[in-house]
Amino acid sequence: MKHDLGITLVLLALFLSAHLVGLLIVRHYLPEEQQLPLNIQKPQLEEQTSYLPIFLAILLASLLALLLIKFQALGLWKLWFFLSVIFTLTIAFASFLPQLLALGFALILAFFKIIKPNLIIHNFTEIFIYGGLAALFVPVLNLFSVILLLALISLYDMIAVWKTKHMISLAKFQSQSKIFAGLYLPYEKKKYITPLKITPTTTYKETRYIEKQAILGGGDIGFPLLFSGVILKYYGLIPAITVSVVTTFSLFVLFTLAEKQKFYPAMPFLTAGCLLGYGITYLLYL
Repeated sequence: MKHDLGITLVLLALFLSAHLVGLLIVRHYLPEEQQLPLNIQKPQLEEQTSYLPIFLAILLASLLALLLIKFQALGLWKLWFFLSVIFTLTIAFASFLPQLLALGFALILAFFKIIKPNLIIHNFTEIFIYGGLAALFVPVLNLFSVILLLALISLYDMIAVWKTKHMISLAKFQSQSKIFAGLYLPYEKKKYITPLKITPTTTYKETRYIEKQAILGGGDIGFPLLFSGVILKYYGLIPAITVSVVTTFSLFVLFTLAEKQKFYPAMPFLTAGCLLGYGITYLLYL
């Protein structure tokens, strides 16, 4: 198992929480007459082909992130992340609160998430962020396009982790900068004391602390939520929740099979979970 059972269960609970909250947010914005807050416009895309511009936008965002890493542009990275968090949290909170109050809460939480990060606020905001994103894109996706999108993302994930490995570099950069898009649980901090020689007759001991981390990238939460959101759009809340629960189980299978200290592309497992969940939903409800 990749992480201790307790940490794995907490990560799974946060993943499922993000999906359940996200589905409530998506359901609020699904009626065509329901507007996004602050006059934010929904994307104008054709449902049948919307997967292509969305996928191309993801590739462009990945390229931009890699350029920021290459030039160590931490300030630009923080600004981009800060604005993205405000944008998505405002959409998410406005499904429960008046829009100006939603914006106020989004600004406060984004400040603490980026400027004064702590574990609770980080993971709390992650539960809402992907619902805000899904509220934008679920209206322009149908079942055909979201399946193709998941297939493309799964292929990209495998290439980015196993072939080019740039997804690993991106994850490490985010973790080191303490600005991570996704769930983040540090645990089991270990102390290492290493003797270092200064001269042939003089040594001193260097103390280092190495902390294990359980992480799950934002895309691994958001893309399956898009699929569940499309199920919600066409078939209702209970089928959508069923898909999210089955997808959570597929994530558990990945964590169970994965080895410690190794990176794995999660999206192929999650895509399989989405499709299996849809199959179960079809048999039970449709």
